[in-house]
Amino acid sequence: MASVTRVVRNRLGGGEIAELRERVASLEAEVQECRQLNIRLAELCDVVAELLVPMAERDEAATAAALDRFRAELGDPTR
Repeated sequence: MASVTRVVRNRLGGGEIAELRERVASLEAEVQECRQLNIRLAELCDVVAELLVPMAERDEAATAAALDRFRAELGDPTR
């Protein structure tokens, strides 16, 4: 009997259910976008750490190597 009640409710409130499904799909897409942004942010933090530590230690060779790696990965905008 509960399944019949559920079917009737789904048919009567079908518009609401469709809207909720669309909203859930939209929210899932937003969550995925946030995950991708968080990954990118973590990568940028790693790059900054790789650049700042050698600079703080005044290690010119390590700084140059880190900049070369950064330019190779992202492309050098000065070229």
